[in-house]
Amino acid sequence: MPLQTKTAAMIAAMPLEYIRVVVDGSLLIVTLDRAAKRNALDRQFVEELFDLFQAIEGSDVRAVVVAAAGDHFCAGLDLVEHHREDRSATDFMYICRRWHAAFERIQHCGVPVIGALKGAVVGGGLELASSFHIRIADPTTYFALPEGQRGIFTGGGATVRVARMVGEPRMVDMMLTGRVYAGEEAVSVGLCQYLVPAEECLPKAIEIARRAAQNPPLSNFAITSAIAHIGNMPASDAFFAEAFIAGITNTQPASKERLEAFSNKSAPKVLKD
Repeated sequence: MPLQTKTAAMIAAMPLEYIRVVVDGSLLIVTLDRAAKRNALDRQFVEELFDLFQAIEGSDVRAVVVAAAGDHFCAGLDLVEHHREDRSATDFMYICRRWHAAFERIQHCGVPVIGALKGAVVGGGLELASSFHIRIADPTTYFALPEGQRGIFTGGGATVRVARMVGEPRMVDMMLTGRVYAGEEAVSVGLCQYLVPAEECLPKAIEIARRAAQNPPLSNFAITSAIAHIGNMPASDAFFAEAFIAGITNTQPASKERLEAFSNKSAPKVLKD
């Protein structure tokens, strides 16, 4: 189902310099478009990400694909801007909080966000990608946290999201030594879920987004937001929250309709790809 005119018009009217957005039915194809800087994130870029995903929240967008122009997905923090501005500790703390806010908006926008990755996914670029729900890499994709070699520390949420994906020891190793993950090794440690040929990366991301968009919106909201929040709770609280969310989600009208279809054998079968 295509987006409502109001949603499409609102997104089209947004003053985005570093991001291109294409409406594809109920999907948004979002392209990071600062290829000359390897899509490095400066202050404006982060604000544009925040504004876009804030607009998506509560709209009739059903899934988002994030891709990138050029050869690299995102080389992280724009170190040239950071160095030239000669920021104070307080200045940089507030910049980190804006990164946190933008990436929170992505992770908790309420719909599946699928990343089509390539080339460098390093530093802040990995922090950005870690806020997606599914990550698809191609053979050129490599993941790294080179902060130790730059004399800096992660500031965009890696200590939470990347550590959760790969485990604290691997993240410490990446930061101390500059270790790079790519290919099947990146899949095996949890940095991405799919590895496909370069020409298939974006089509695969769109295919997955379309499949996920067919789920009831409330179910997708629960899956993309509740699991992360529940993971931060003590076990007894997590069990209660899971039961509460299941009670709401599993009794929605769309759930009842689909369970009825399953019961009378008219529902599509779950098949392996």
